[in-house]
Amino acid sequence: MNDGSSGCVGSSDLSASVSVPVIDLGLLPSSKDEQGKLKLALCSGGCFQAIGHGISNSFLNKVRGVAEQFFQLLQEEKQKYSRAGYDLVVSEKQVLDWNTRLFLRVFPEHQRKLNLWPENPDKIREVLHEYSIKLKQLVDLLFKAMAKSLALEENSFSDQFGDNPVMHVRFNFYPPFLLQDEQVEGLQFVKDEKWITVPVIPRVLVVNLGDQMQIMSNGIFKSPVHRVVTNTDKLRISVAMFNEVEPEKEIGPVEGLIDENRPRLYSNVKIYASFNYECFQKGKVPLEEVKFHA
Repeated sequence: MNDGSSGCVGSSDLSASVSVPVIDLGLLPSSKDEQGKLKLALCSGGCFQAIGHGISNSFLNKVRGVAEQFFQLLQEEKQKYSRAGYDLVVSEKQVLDWNTRLFLRVFPEHQRKLNLWPENPDKIREVLHEYSIKLKQLVDLLFKAMAKSLALEENSFSDQFGDNPVMHVRFNFYPPFLLQDEQVEGLQFVKDEKWITVPVIPRVLVVNLGDQMQIMSNGIFKSPVHRVVTNTDKLRISVAMFNEVEPEKEIGPVEGLIDENRPRLYSNVKIYASFNYECFQKGKVPLEEVKFHA
């Protein structure tokens, strides 16, 4: 969940010097040790950096390249996609607290609405298609590994997401943030009531757990509050992927994670993305609103 806030790097409340776990995705299917590291990362902070993801450096450069090229287009060209998902967000106080972004649905494929996707730069559709397929494979791998780390059947989480889970991509441009800019830090999450800056490690993917996984894990895994801060000297570009439950699918704590020692913490909920947005509009915390009351 994004708390909607951002600011300039260098503010007094930023940020504690705490290491962010690094997980080798290539080892997850077979390594109990790596599964244990994953469990610890998700139970303690809900955020980690992923290596061994199998996506080549050259391809990651292509993804970053098309993002940069898109944001370098003339404003009139970018505005053609304002209804498709391109928008400019500016704070009411008119400080360096804004970003430009392009938000598109990439899965299910039949819901992509390609007629609304940008045609410039000319490789953006091709690169985005390939990138989304690679990320979907990693999501499937992580679902299985997360289930195994809790001694569950490997499909325990993926089954709740359904046969047609939704995935969106968001390109973010922050003038003077899971593929970060190679040089500029910006993504932060809360751990132990302190803002933690995710360090920049070239070619890694940053994974932030969402509220839906905290609900399904019955509170064992944590969904961190996170934000992106701007930099007073450097621009920043990130490419984020969001994985959501299939519309109309009901989610709730996995039965195998509920017992006398750990009672049910959350009620079942449907269309969580819409519910989350409604709570945000009302200034409410979604996870608090779905807490289970016997």
